[in-house]
Amino acid sequence: MSAPSGFDQTQRRRWNIAEFDLVDSPIGAASPPDDADWIPAVVPGGVHESLIAAGKLDHPYRDLHEKDCAWVEERSWWYRAKCEAPEPSANGDVVLDFTGVDTVATVWINGRQVAEHASQFRPLEVPLASTGGVVEILVRCDPPLHGLPQPEVTVEAARKFQQMTGGDREDGESISDTLPEDLSMTLRRKAFDSWGWDFAPRVPSIGLTGEVFLTVRPAPRLDHASWQTLSLTEDSASCRLTVEGEGLGAEDRVCYRLTSPAGSVAAEGAAKANGSGEIVADVEVPDPDLWWTHDLGTPALYQLDVELEHSGKTADTRSLTVGIRTIRIDETPDEEGGRRFQFVLNGQPTFARGANWVPADMLTGSVTREIRENLLTLARDAGMTMIRVWGGGYYEPDEFYELCDQLGLLVWQDFMFTSVEYPDDDPDLRAEVEAEASYQVKRLSSHPSLAVWAGNNEAHAMHDMIWQGEERSGWGGYFYDDLLPRTVNEHGAGVPYRRGSPDGSIDSTNGVLDGDRHAWEVWHGEDIGAGPAPEELGEAGKNHFWRYSQDQGRFISEFGICSIPEMVTLDRWVTEPIQPWDQQFLHRVKDNPKDKIMGLLSFEAGTTSQDGMAAQTIASQMVQAEGLAYGIAHYRRRQPICSGTLVWQLNEPWPGLSWSLIDFEGLPKPAWYAVRDAFAPVVASLRQESSGAPVEVWVTNSAVREWAGTLTARLRKFSGETDSEREVEVQIPAGGSWKVAELAVPEDPQTVYAEVRDEKGNIPTARLFLDHLKNLPIEGTVTWDVRAESADIAAGRAYVTVRAGESFAYAVRVQPLSPDNRFDAAYFDLAPGDSRTIEVCGLEPGFDPSDMVVRTWGDDQREAGFSRA
Repeated sequence: MSAPSGFDQTQRRRWNIAEFDLVDSPIGAASPPDDADWIPAVVPGGVHESLIAAGKLDHPYRDLHEKDCAWVEERSWWYRAKCEAPEPSANGDVVLDFTGVDTVATVWINGRQVAEHASQFRPLEVPLASTGGVVEILVRCDPPLHGLPQPEVTVEAARKFQQMTGGDREDGESISDTLPEDLSMTLRRKAFDSWGWDFAPRVPSIGLTGEVFLTVRPAPRLDHASWQTLSLTEDSASCRLTVEGEGLGAEDRVCYRLTSPAGSVAAEGAAKANGSGEIVADVEVPDPDLWWTHDLGTPALYQLDVELEHSGKTADTRSLTVGIRTIRIDETPDEEGGRRFQFVLNGQPTFARGANWVPADMLTGSVTREIRENLLTLARDAGMTMIRVWGGGYYEPDEFYELCDQLGLLVWQDFMFTSVEYPDDDPDLRAEVEAEASYQVKRLSSHPSLAVWAGNNEAHAMHDMIWQGEERSGWGGYFYDDLLPRTVNEHGAGVPYRRGSPDGSIDSTNGVLDGDRHAWEVWHGEDIGAGPAPEELGEAGKNHFWRYSQDQGRFISEFGICSIPEMVTLDRWVTEPIQPWDQQFLHRVKDNPKDKIMGLLSFEAGTTSQDGMAAQTIASQMVQAEGLAYGIAHYRRRQPICSGTLVWQLNEPWPGLSWSLIDFEGLPKPAWYAVRDAFAPVVASLRQESSGAPVEVWVTNSAVREWAGTLTARLRKFSGETDSEREVEVQIPAGGSWKVAELAVPEDPQTVYAEVRDEKGNIPTARLFLDHLKNLPIEGTVTWDVRAESADIAAGRAYVTVRAGESFAYAVRVQPLSPDNRFDAAYFDLAPGDSRTIEVCGLEPGFDPSDMVVRTWGDDQREAGFSRA
């Protein structure tokens, strides 16, 4: 296909959007009103972005403007552009390519209707009967849910779920805390969270969210090329190139060249068409550089160039970046009476360490490559090896998967179905899903990062919970058990398929004996597969993170704890300072009941709803950090019975209260730093089975080689003295997880904490409190010095050296001055007499070093105590 033309950087700005009264141009009109007020459109972008840029709409995230923007989704919007079309050619057709249309659209060219479209999940390609010259393009985007009925199967299941759970929302807006009341959305292929979720507002994006190109499509042409690694030996790889094309003749052939990461030719050859529209070439690659996750090796990438020869001339070309790797899921029986769920990469068993990805902005056209790259780089830097693209959002663009290929991150890809029943017997929906699945599977099949397809998020689990084995039809099962696995099998280049997530079968869909599970006993407080809460936690502690230690699951694909983002992030989006539980605060909490977070904070940290914003913020953040570290340590100790943990969630789509590790502005929360230590390839951890029991010292090795070293395990008083100490020589094989020592606990455990340290610093120091935060005498303060030369100040960089006082300092951090600040260390411990230097970047050039302040948990508690008094 020829290079895109018609819309260069200047011409892209020539798109306009019509802003007018709904009465003057009703939904479904065949043309825009004559008196429409045309304003510049943001393309790629969307209607919201265009109106905001033109000063005609307050940003839906600012203050309480979410509902003020609701009118945008209730009307039709017209886009208009003119461009120079390519001259027609005997060797190809002119095509108008819309790479992102959100969601329901009709297209006119020079006044003639040429296409209709109704999916956010696939592009739109419009043949253009062009004779060259200037063409006018009109696109009408209609309200995504207009005219859709409420599917009976979906409504019936939602009502039954409501009856089972008593799931009315406090504000009366929704049928449960996650299921929207307007379930017609199941008939529309659009991100389900567009209409709100427990971490997201209702802001359904609309418009031209991708690039628009005019291209010449050659004849014959290449439609698709995929690359698959069939098998590996010590010195070669057997691979397969599959090319699909249109108009291929018996004498047409494909020539290919595979270029190694070092730039040399690794393989080349040619294959002829077989008359079926498909060309297959088996390729042997000697001494291949394998694609690995970043922790196991190098994510080596090859360049694959494919050329279609027709009548002795080049008719079309494709270039792909590919990797050589095999991926499978080991589900063999294990020694605890269940089955493993372990990803095996290039024959190497792995422990997947990662997080769930949700849309990075409700306004999908606003998410740039830079935003995705920053988030995925932070994931890699936190030791993550897998990202799960959650099924309630949308399929990410090519750049996302390219970045994962480059960064050495595996991708768990959900199909876009979540939590409700989809009327799979609706013919229009079936047709859309079939087209979507074919497009997406073919598009992503060659990415070495792609590790698994899952048919849905929680749809199977919800169905099983609601109907308890009752035979049902037309609820989505046809998609998950027939259409989707068939599509992956035909076009997925050997990537495994699961019917959904979670997906257990021995005990329950969300059980612990096989498959993956969503560990929401913590936070929700209910038994959803891992057992009831221990009696000693009581009613107040039923959602406490100590419940992770009960979970015997094989692969934990969701688990999380909610927290408040840094105030510098919220301040960017609110006009007046936000206060706990005021209208602005409640607006940022989309989970229900909205005060659920306070039960956990009170039980663990002693924080109350009467405390100030600073106290509630740091308490929520540290409870999230402690809880996730505790859970990850438990799951990793169970290696290899447990073979993966994916935190819910990596990122968030707006500046609110959520389970994210990284807030909307890209600022890591304390939990990100805790997860970074917990996800190191080799970790030490500490475990106490019950109050008064010895503290166990464990070492877990998820690397590919044996680890040996000397660890110092000790109990230390918060005042600085060592209560007990022992040195342990450790030698742990690859994939091993062993208890290596025990420490006896004194009668007053609230006065000490447990610590295990590698004095050479090869693995992170682990620490365990033996009681709740609220019961511990953590009062330590610090002093600090800021070093910033004139060049540092100009570059927005500083070095802060922090020194502990006479008692243990907890949650030590430089207070961010803006969401753009970045720290190489934050929210760490300092024992009496210890010091640490923090590098700070992203400061405002010319900043005043005296503005930099270091705080500790002790500072926070004294301030909260003053406010309580």
